[in-house]
Amino acid sequence: MYQYILFDLDGTLTDPGLGITNSVMHALKKYNIEVEDRTTLYKFIGPPLTDSFENYYGFSPEESERAVVYYREYFSEKGLFENTVYPDIEQVLQTLKAQGKTLILATSKPEIYAKQILEHFHLDVYFDFVSGATMDKTRVKKPDIIAYAIEKCNLSDLSKVIMVGDREHDIFGARACHMDSIGVLYGYGNQDELTKAGATYLAQSPQDILKFL
Repeated sequence: MYQYILFDLDGTLTDPGLGITNSVMHALKKYNIEVEDRTTLYKFIGPPLTDSFENYYGFSPEESERAVVYYREYFSEKGLFENTVYPDIEQVLQTLKAQGKTLILATSKPEIYAKQILEHFHLDVYFDFVSGATMDKTRVKKPDIIAYAIEKCNLSDLSKVIMVGDREHDIFGARACHMDSIGVLYGYGNQDELTKAGATYLAQSPQDILKFL
């Protein structure tokens, strides 16, 4: 039924918790904000960073832009690879490729970093195309990232396309682009969030993804 599978990166293919929280903590220290419990920063995983600094710390747009610069100071050097691939993910990707599926990465992470992460973990061989955010913010929101993938990959029959992700932004993005979605429960979202967002299916584990494809 589904031929084209769009995957989110953070919280779906890899667990970036350590690298992202370290990078956020590095940025917040520039504003004399200390964070003792890094789990309180997990909410930064998924949404655009500027939105998170504004929503969770009350930063102005200008402060948020500067905070992202500080974030990238750490992330580009260390945080990028403070990351692990979820168990069974590579087997899932191998299975889908063996079935002749087209795999596309659709992530809110800057495209340049997303490609480096895929290459670092040797997952790039499974993906036909990578759609990520641009550093100049011309493409940041998930609907725009998915729409870009649709355009570049010439996906005309959206009934054959599905988005796999762990946060509501992935599900909202899929709905905005008129496609089905799989919300994964092993990442940083939860069942209530993904159900309310309107996920077509829910997967408890990476292997569960295959049941819907």
